[in-house]
Amino acid sequence: MAATEILILAGGFGTRLRSEVPDLPKPLAPVAGRPFLAYLLDRYAAAGMTRAILATGYLGDVVEQTIGARWAGMEVVYSREDTPLGTGGAIAAAARLARGTGLHVCNGDTYLEYSPAALEAAADGLPMAIALARVEDVSRYGAVDVAHGRVQRFHEKRPGGAGLINAGSYFLGADALAALPGEGAFSFEKQVLEPAAARGEVGALVNTAAFIDIGVPEDFQRAQGLFARGRPA
Repeated sequence: MAATEILILAGGFGTRLRSEVPDLPKPLAPVAGRPFLAYLLDRYAAAGMTRAILATGYLGDVVEQTIGARWAGMEVVYSREDTPLGTGGAIAAAARLARGTGLHVCNGDTYLEYSPAALEAAADGLPMAIALARVEDVSRYGAVDVAHGRVQRFHEKRPGGAGLINAGSYFLGADALAALPGEGAFSFEKQVLEPAAARGEVGALVNTAAFIDIGVPEDFQRAQGLFARGRPA
């Protein structure tokens, strides 16, 4: 049975975006008149998710007040971190609220259009899978090597040019969830994703579109026009 829960990492401080959004958590940054998080929730609800888990931290109470307990037919629950846990710690803590055997995960400051069902299918017996975005310049993000439907390697730094990048959208199966470290702060990318890729255990979905990251001021400003026109295509 397909997983229908999405965990959104919404606890970042948004330090690089503070000049544009000084008094809100980054996922609530206003984009074309709406909180950025609203577009993510709408997208996952339309894709068939029935439950959203929001991992919050900085100004988490403001996120709860803004989003509430239901959104577009989805139940919404919250995993609040009192001290920064990193991406891995936040996922591990919030995953305890999951009800199913698999869980979709995404970053609260990036938007990507893809089929969650296709991402789950990309795991195909593997512990996890990742949805990748194709961009014209990988130098800001680091590139990802893919072969035969699996991630081969993540490159932190690579000269500019077109390629695939980690867009922060994952599917974690039951085995991946069970293997997460139990306590404390850690990096999901460094301590879970990269070692799993080295073992050939990360499926790759490349059929994606409309990637945008609002984490820096120039892209936050670019998002305004893109979303005002309907979608960041």
